[in-house]
Amino acid sequence: MNLKVLLPFQVFADKAGVSRIVAQTRQGAFGLLPHRLDCVAALTPGILVYETAADGEVCLAVDEGVLVKTGQRVLVSVRRAIGGTDLGQLRTAIEQEFLTLDAQEQSLRSVMASLETGFLRRFMSFQHE
Repeated sequence: MNLKVLLPFQVFADKAGVSRIVAQTRQGAFGLLPHRLDCVAALTPGILVYETAADGEVCLAVDEGVLVKTGQRVLVSVRRAIGGTDLGQLRTAIEQEFLTLDAQEQSLRSVMASLETGFLRRFMSFQHE
């Protein structure tokens, strides 16, 4: 398979000859082999593993995103990714950078929704005057 990991402003990884991929979704981990049917999956922050003959098993910490498999092409589009060899460090990066920021983003979205709701209420009451 050919794996391409895309970030918002760059290509993080572009690998040919990938023999297997393991990714994380809300339903758990799932694997891709070259002859698996085409699919789309929403990824959660976690460890993405792929294997090539040249590099062996490679682990990446990835943020939430989408995986699309069409034929032998696998595209992974995520907000952030970190490469490394130490699984403990990758897991820590996920917990500290990806999951924490996601909680901050959720809090910010909640605040913004409250502001928008208040604005719409005032706007609607202004319209009825």
